[in-house]
Amino acid sequence: MMELYKGRPADADSRLPRELRVYDCLDGLGITYYRTDHAPAETMEDCKAVDDVLGVAMCKNLFLCNRQKTKFYLLLMPAAKPFKTKELSAQINAARLSFASGDAMLEYLDIQPGAVSVMGLMNDAENGVTLLIDEDLLHDEFIGCHPCVNTSSLKLCMKDVLETFLPAVRHGYTTVKLVGC
Repeated sequence: MMELYKGRPADADSRLPRELRVYDCLDGLGITYYRTDHAPAETMEDCKAVDDVLGVAMCKNLFLCNRQKTKFYLLLMPAAKPFKTKELSAQINAARLSFASGDAMLEYLDIQPGAVSVMGLMNDAENGVTLLIDEDLLHDEFIGCHPCVNTSSLKLCMKDVLETFLPAVRHGYTTVKLVGC
């Protein structure tokens, strides 16, 4: 049974370095966060039980690139919204968006498929990834995301992510408006 914890895990021995770096970053910035551990969450359906424990809906995180694989984007959007490539492409003036490879995900964000998260931007020192956030998420008080692994999930204040975390990791964001069902 999943439990809700405040802050980092007491036992770091079984944690990956990329996960521990997230906790170090958040703690260093003084950001309060809640955490739950769980079996690998590989689909949005897997996230439902996690949502219930955290008391927040995990957002959908998509790692995208242009056709030439010269521009990369991390899109955060509500889980229930459908993703329409053409709709987003028009808003950001990028033709032929597609899902970026797992290799690119590792290279830019130090994240493996299934664990994509805004937290990965702390690993993007060269600012090779543009963050896109659906405007509906910006109205939420909290955001749910992975700490760069898909066996734990975090609940953070959206304000802390936008006003403290992103500036600290030298990233801004572009607001997009994706149409619901």
